[in-house]
Amino acid sequence: MRENALNSIHDTSGKLNLIGLSPEMLAEFFVGLGEKPYRARQIMGWAYQRGVVNFNEMTNLSLRLRQRLELVASLSLPKIIRREISRDGTCKWLLDVGAGQAVETVYIPEPNRATLCISSQAGCALDCSFCATGRRGFNRNLSAAEILGQVVLVNQTLGPDSAVTNVVFMGMGEPLANYREVVSVVKLLIDDLAFGLSRRRVTISTAGLVPQIRKLSGDCNVALAVSLHAPTDLVRDKLVPINRRHRIQELLDACWQYAECLASRQVTFEYVMLAGVNDTPRDAEILAKLLRGRPAKVNLIPFNSFPGTEYQCSSPEQIDQFCTNLRSAGIVATIRRTRGDDIAAACGQLAGQVKDRMRVRLGDKQIRAAS
Repeated sequence: MRENALNSIHDTSGKLNLIGLSPEMLAEFFVGLGEKPYRARQIMGWAYQRGVVNFNEMTNLSLRLRQRLELVASLSLPKIIRREISRDGTCKWLLDVGAGQAVETVYIPEPNRATLCISSQAGCALDCSFCATGRRGFNRNLSAAEILGQVVLVNQTLGPDSAVTNVVFMGMGEPLANYREVVSVVKLLIDDLAFGLSRRRVTISTAGLVPQIRKLSGDCNVALAVSLHAPTDLVRDKLVPINRRHRIQELLDACWQYAECLASRQVTFEYVMLAGVNDTPRDAEILAKLLRGRPAKVNLIPFNSFPGTEYQCSSPEQIDQFCTNLRSAGIVATIRRTRGDDIAAACGQLAGQVKDRMRVRLGDKQIRAAS
């Protein structure tokens, strides 16, 4: 197995964590033990399809192999610090990822699906002004094991009747700033031998890292959600500072390129509704002109408050009118129903625990190097 890969996937006990390894790396690991490559498929079936992470319970492995795996490998998941349940059934876990860092993952049950909102970084470096995560600063990227471990843990905790059917990279962090790890996780989510989710049921959300969007279509063309939040560069510069590097038109051009690879699917544009900032009829008119005739859907998000914020949510009437104006202009538009706001699990409220924060921001070397 490649030495550089080994350096980042050992757990705290020094054992090789098999969670998040690609099928090729997992097969290579077993060949190194003198086993057949198909053992990789067996391990993936146990961990990802059945939620079994104890080698001793894997009855189609020989006793000798199970004993050896116990010595050299693990299927380690993040440790649960706290679990909260909202009045609407939404569940939020605070998960320990070591060194004082903790991230949050949110499970949203609905009649016909169960969505898991997962984190890809401890904190976030993009500093969007309306988001609680950005206020917490940034510590580090999560490993593939830490990201995928959130899915395994929730499935294991809730059981097969409540298994995750949709995964959205909309938790803490900018997924495309942790490109390699996120893409490797996505490939396992859609792999039939692992989770077997449809590409339509996996969504990567981004604030607009244009080079990574262009690259993504060739690596894994799952659903794409873009945090737009404003129809003009002037307003978006304040709300989403990465806009100072990649202007709206450059971002949209990358989105249309990506959409060409999506088999007629739309790019979703997230738009948080902020009173007196981006919610006027003129804003709706400009937004409609940007998106008209394109494979675009707008998801209007009522702003979810958090301590210290300067913003207020647009009124329900204002949000309804904004949505009506978009639809009248021929734009597909919906209003997201707020879930889990009573436990700070709603969109923009995730904060986790981020210690030893590196105050990296727009233009920092770490963001540029994360591709």
